[in-house]
Amino acid sequence: MGDNKIKNDSITRQEDDFAQWYTDVCKKAGLMDYSSIKGFIVYLPYGYAIWEQIQSYLDKRFKESGHENVYMPSVIPSSLLNKEKEHVEGFAPETLICTIGGQNKLEDPLIVRPTSEVLFCETYSKIIKSYRDLPKLFNQWCSVVRWEKTTRPFLRGSEFLWQEGHTMHETEEEARTETLHMLDIYDECGKNLLAIPFVKGRKTDKEKFAGAEETYTIESLMPDGKALQSGTTHYFGNGFAKAFNILYQGRDGKLTNPFQTSWGVSTRLIGALIMVHGDDNGLVLPPYVAPIQTVVIPVAQNKPGVIPAARELYEKIRNSGVRVKIDESDKSPGWKYSEYEMKGVPIRIELGPRDIEKGVVTLVKRHNGEKNVLKNDEVVDALPKLFKEIHEEMYNKALNYLLEHISEVHTVDELKTALEKGGFAKMMWCGEQQCEDKIKELTTASARCMPFNQIPFDDTCPVCGKKAKKIVLFAKAY
Repeated sequence: MGDNKIKNDSITRQEDDFAQWYTDVCKKAGLMDYSSIKGFIVYLPYGYAIWEQIQSYLDKRFKESGHENVYMPSVIPSSLLNKEKEHVEGFAPETLICTIGGQNKLEDPLIVRPTSEVLFCETYSKIIKSYRDLPKLFNQWCSVVRWEKTTRPFLRGSEFLWQEGHTMHETEEEARTETLHMLDIYDECGKNLLAIPFVKGRKTDKEKFAGAEETYTIESLMPDGKALQSGTTHYFGNGFAKAFNILYQGRDGKLTNPFQTSWGVSTRLIGALIMVHGDDNGLVLPPYVAPIQTVVIPVAQNKPGVIPAARELYEKIRNSGVRVKIDESDKSPGWKYSEYEMKGVPIRIELGPRDIEKGVVTLVKRHNGEKNVLKNDEVVDALPKLFKEIHEEMYNKALNYLLEHISEVHTVDELKTALEKGGFAKMMWCGEQQCEDKIKELTTASARCMPFNQIPFDDTCPVCGKKAKKIVLFAKAY
């Protein structure tokens, strides 16, 4: 927690019950509400506004790299989904199936999309005819439905919002480059927008996406020591292209299958934001993703001149391009302070009669409670610098936490100890799934990724004693 002295009693303390704290913040900060269907939440304006900031950042990056937005149907015929065996087996347990249309039983039941590979493949089979049609770089913003047993707002829902990119390429090399390039864009979103450091790496074969040849991931670490898969990119080879008969005439005149990728991040990033930065007074939002970057609160607003001065300052800040709000409601200043702390607004500006006399305002930083007194005419110029400082401080705090919670382990006992403590256990691994399964059985942890910086530190796998081939990060996860 920052230097805020007064604890907000309307939410549970993190150390008392982290899961309850998370739920309290989701509700009290006005991010979401529950609907009458389990796992289907209502995204309230403030929660949706955070998603819009993420969407805006990523959409710009996608378009800069040549991607175009499309929209596919929300339902998939069962016969179409069944075309790629491994893919359908991976998603079959999670699907919501529609069997009646109007008053008629459907001969080919419709599946509410859990993901859209097959829909994109069907379209690509019609529009790709020649090497001149490649690459095809499509993305869609939509929702998907996966019938989850246990749900938690933003982290695991029966329905969630996301983007899914699906691309087709002439060569394997080009598709592989795309897969890693999109992972970098996600990583930069964490660093530049969310102030969240990610560990990047490749998933083990057990953990990869159904139907993919290779899956890559960004993993973040939560304050309770659990990992959160925050985004994935997949290299498919040409397996889907063969299953869906996607053929194009190559430069040599022969018919051949293109190479495919897909990649996505979801509203799970909002869950990561809440947990990575939040404290016992609620949300703490990094400035670049915050829907309200600054709130102006008039103090003793019934006194002459206070409201006009506050409005004048608000207009100046708004005209500079900052997302700012003024709260002129008749609630007490103390109530307003707590409310905007709960909402995680990065900077609060207090302005009362004494401040007006002196020509100053008081700025309070949400992430650490630090107060600064500035001249009124310095505020507009100071805000961008303060936002940058706050963002860097929040990112570095999260990065230090991440680095302090990666433990190198050499034995199964060390692995157990590290996972009990929380965080990532970094272990050399033989590459055999039975060892991965054994760790899951002993600890409930899973292989999160094989990080890119593979510098071996042991010769043998601690589980079976065979020759070690890869470094893997294990963790308990959401």
